[in-house]
Amino acid sequence: MPISADTADLTVGIVGSGTMGRGIAQLAAAAGCRVLLADARPQAAAEARAGVAETFARLAAKGKMTADAAAAAAARLDAPADPHFLGCAVVVEAIAEDLAAKQALFVRLEEEVAPDCVLATNTSSLSVTAIAAACRHPERVAGFHFFNPVPLMRIVEVVSGCRTDPGVAAFLRALGTRMGHAAVAASDSPGFIVNHAGRGYGPEALRLLDEGVADAPTIDRILVEQAGFRMGPFELFDLVGLDISAAVMDSLYAQFMHEPRYRPSPTARQRVQAGLMGRKTGRGFYEYREGTIVRPPEAGLPDAPEMMAWVSRTHPAEGERLASALAAAGVQLDPGERPGAASLCLTTPLGADATTTALAEGLDPRHTLAVDPLFGFEGRRVAMPTLVTAPAFRDAGLGVLARAGHTVSLIRDSAGFVAQRVLAMIVNIACEIAHRRIATPADIDRAVALGLGYPQGPLAWGDALGAGRIREVLETVHRLTGDPRYRPSPWLRRRAGLGVPLTTPE
Repeated sequence: MPISADTADLTVGIVGSGTMGRGIAQLAAAAGCRVLLADARPQAAAEARAGVAETFARLAAKGKMTADAAAAAAARLDAPADPHFLGCAVVVEAIAEDLAAKQALFVRLEEEVAPDCVLATNTSSLSVTAIAAACRHPERVAGFHFFNPVPLMRIVEVVSGCRTDPGVAAFLRALGTRMGHAAVAASDSPGFIVNHAGRGYGPEALRLLDEGVADAPTIDRILVEQAGFRMGPFELFDLVGLDISAAVMDSLYAQFMHEPRYRPSPTARQRVQAGLMGRKTGRGFYEYREGTIVRPPEAGLPDAPEMMAWVSRTHPAEGERLASALAAAGVQLDPGERPGAASLCLTTPLGADATTTALAEGLDPRHTLAVDPLFGFEGRRVAMPTLVTAPAFRDAGLGVLARAGHTVSLIRDSAGFVAQRVLAMIVNIACEIAHRRIATPADIDRAVALGLGYPQGPLAWGDALGAGRIREVLETVHRLTGDPRYRPSPWLRRRAGLGVPLTTPE
């Protein structure tokens, strides 16, 4: 059993002094730990020590730590030419993502460290169980996965392999907390928590692009201005590099034995082959001039004829909210139980497309426009016509929705709009993580909010939007497309049926 992470004179060994190793060293030294840096390349550890010491000095100059604290933290860093790890309570591996190299390192470290020393891997994509399998004592091995940049991304995943001692995981969680990060617990599974949960955002946006529902800038605008994400998925792909994102999508799809929920997009692979990687190549889903994104202008709305609007009450709450918003903007509403012959018909489906909705409700599809109700109607509004909506009714609908200064996006008729599908996938995948006992609901939400920067954790977000509404979106898209990608997780289905919050653990 390892010693307590609260021990004042704890020594942390770090093998690998690249970006991640330096970041971990900075956190550990700032937290009062002695840090022993090592690297296979001569002088690399010494360079890393000097670099981290310079970082402390800059932080002191900016007033983010005192000069005495910076000097003390720098003094706790050591990078001897011939490092020995016998006195370390934990050694953190931060070398290249190569299974054989990590296994060989841990086999060597087992001969050097004390019997109660923890061996931790910062792997982001390899199995902790597989890394530990080469060791005589796999119970001392666990994942300690930080995110780049380490000092700013205040989350660390503590990953237990099949044979990890629970005390080892508890020690690393305490150490992560001492280092100023939220330490969340995960069982060994492809993508752990954060990268696994991320399969709902970018991949579903790519799927929408594949289907021609909207172009990349439109999808980005909807997800930022309607759903509240900080950055649209396609701008994010360009920032990270599509080649990197595509490799992660392909890898996790393979590791999950081709589970349909994680099916990658052929568009990503094709664009990588074309060299459209994003910022680093000057062009991706957007163009970049001198490193600055060039956003295409949004098309203006057409001149709209004045028209009375009838709002469907098939979804009573959604319909009432839309009608109230339109009335407040001065739109003339048709009050009839059924629409008048010349009225614009507005529907608020969950998961369905406009054509299917019009036919199911017995509306004239030439007069019908569907409006996304999932996030209410305060921000950007999103509409889609049926296959045969007349241009005059389409334009009138856009004009009605734009009243009181609202921006409006028109997308192609499709099951589930844009935000509905993306949010439903995000929530559903988080539910599946909980269902598989990979992590607790609280740790899932905390890891995703910190690691991916979503407006809130996916399970809490699902509760806020309504678990029943999310389930309806998924079930309807699943039924209309026949794609098992959209089947609801049992965690979601049961809780929505019982009215139990998604954040409630079992």
